[in-house]
Amino acid sequence: MNEFVLEQQNKAAIVAQQPQEMIRRLVWKICVATLILMAIGSATRVMNAGLACPDWPLCYGELVPAKQMNLQVFLEWFHRLDAALIGFSAIALCGLSWWHRQYLPKWLPWASTFALFLIVFQGILGGLTVTELLRFDIVTAHLGTALLFFTTLLIIGTSLIPYQGTGTVGKLPWVGLTAAVCVYLQSLLGALVGSRWALHQCLAGDQLCDVMYSHIFGLVPPTIATLAVVFISWRTPALHPTLRKLANMAGGLLILQLLLGVATFRLHLQVEPLTVSHQAIGATLLGTLVVFTVLSLRDGLLPQSPNLQQIPDQ
Repeated sequence: MNEFVLEQQNKAAIVAQQPQEMIRRLVWKICVATLILMAIGSATRVMNAGLACPDWPLCYGELVPAKQMNLQVFLEWFHRLDAALIGFSAIALCGLSWWHRQYLPKWLPWASTFALFLIVFQGILGGLTVTELLRFDIVTAHLGTALLFFTTLLIIGTSLIPYQGTGTVGKLPWVGLTAAVCVYLQSLLGALVGSRWALHQCLAGDQLCDVMYSHIFGLVPPTIATLAVVFISWRTPALHPTLRKLANMAGGLLILQLLLGVATFRLHLQVEPLTVSHQAIGATLLGTLVVFTVLSLRDGLLPQSPNLQQIPDQ
């Protein structure tokens, strides 16, 4: 009798885990697509392709503007295509989360709803960037919302992965959170510099130099905070190997990001791949710090639990 009960419980646990696993995989796929979308968006900006499609949401009134297709039109068109696919994926994520909510953590449907809200708002901002002719504040908000959506997905996905904490993180969750916030704010400053072409204007006519220098000197807080994550992780005994790897990855990405930043400045943003890589690595650094922060929070709050969430009793 006991064996039968245990068998039934195991079957119920497997059934309960299936929706969570499906949603977790979907979230990570959307994360990758969002990172690619931000890179394409950066390429669209540096290639002056933001208005290559003069209308919205179509391009020259067509789904596929074959007659007008060139590199600039392709970048803007593909950017919109990727954004549309992410939008439909976000709708699917929200729908699946609510449909299977009895098997999922209570916070997950609400978190997926927030992610859907962000992507809808992002779509509105995307349309406004075209209709308002690339107004700098809208372009900056466009990237800021994309990063916030990316961060939300990472929090959801990281919260759903199995993880056994060691309970040795100490203050690392707060150091990681500080670093992530600093990198996010620095990314917004970078978006402001790019959307106002502050580097070109400063070097050409001493205009908007305050905007450019705010980004240059603004790298100090995120650099210090990220290095603090790395050094404290090195000095923390018995730290979970995953956290140690993430800290080392953040340190490597920081160094690469600084080198790319110096190169883009020295070359006056004339080498487009460097500029695109600078933004993509910045987003990757932010994502790494977010994952580190969520896992370290789980480590500190539930060191003896393999999962942050528990499947509700049926």
